[in-house]
Amino acid sequence: MPPTETSPIVADRTIDATVAGLDKLETTENPRVSRTSRLYSTLWPKLTAVALALALWQLVVLSGWKPTYVLPPPATVLTELRQLIVTGSFWHSVGITMRRAGLGFAIALVLGSALGAVVSQSSIVRRAFGSFITGLQTMPSIVWFPFAILLFKLTESAILFVVVLGAAPAIANGLIFGVDHVPPLLIRAGRVLGAGRFTLFRSVILPAALPSYVSGLKQGWAFAWRSLMAGELLVIVGNTSSLGVRLDYARTMSDAPLLVAYMIVILVVGLCVDAVFGAVERRVRATRGLGA
Repeated sequence: MPPTETSPIVADRTIDATVAGLDKLETTENPRVSRTSRLYSTLWPKLTAVALALALWQLVVLSGWKPTYVLPPPATVLTELRQLIVTGSFWHSVGITMRRAGLGFAIALVLGSALGAVVSQSSIVRRAFGSFITGLQTMPSIVWFPFAILLFKLTESAILFVVVLGAAPAIANGLIFGVDHVPPLLIRAGRVLGAGRFTLFRSVILPAALPSYVSGLKQGWAFAWRSLMAGELLVIVGNTSSLGVRLDYARTMSDAPLLVAYMIVILVVGLCVDAVFGAVERRVRATRGLGA
């Protein structure tokens, strides 16, 4: 006798078909895209933006708003830049600046992470220092340099002091914001499973707060880079020839093409490091189903 619509076999088939349909709805299809297509889709908006910026720059020069010895055309600056990057002294200057940036950001990472962890887990500490951290983050880095020079004179420590003060509050606030937005259900589940306070923070809260924490690191790098450039313009340590020192030298000599060339170098270095943090941030978000 063939199965009827009310038989168990038909019912099982109906349930299986329904579950399969629901699984199909929840499954995100990721069609395979060639590496060339991904590279093209990533680069063409950026290259278009660069081309538009260069065209606008050239139009401003052609308008005669400023003489060319004050505002040089793009071709002159790019020629200067091409001649600059093949010299050893240029890369020595980049090395000095990046060493300072790396050391300052590493110190800020340790201090900011520790401060953010303490504040996020203690209501008393938060009431005492929460608004103070935000206030430090909003202060312009240039304000700290007179005090830093008073404390450390014209030394590397004065520059690192301001870099750390610029980056650490942003890192701390990123971690605090991430912890504040951890779903309470995750915390309750961790406690039910027997996790102590330290284990709960390490294994549940911190991983859940990771996207916001990485965003805080990215913002902290931006503050550190801006503080470092201000420091290298104000604090000249011995005979060191960093990017900031070379930028100020070009200004002193009224060499507009060289000045703009160094500005472009500083912009590109900052964007490259920021792109690294951006890639890490997108990867973290994607692993949590938050990526677009």
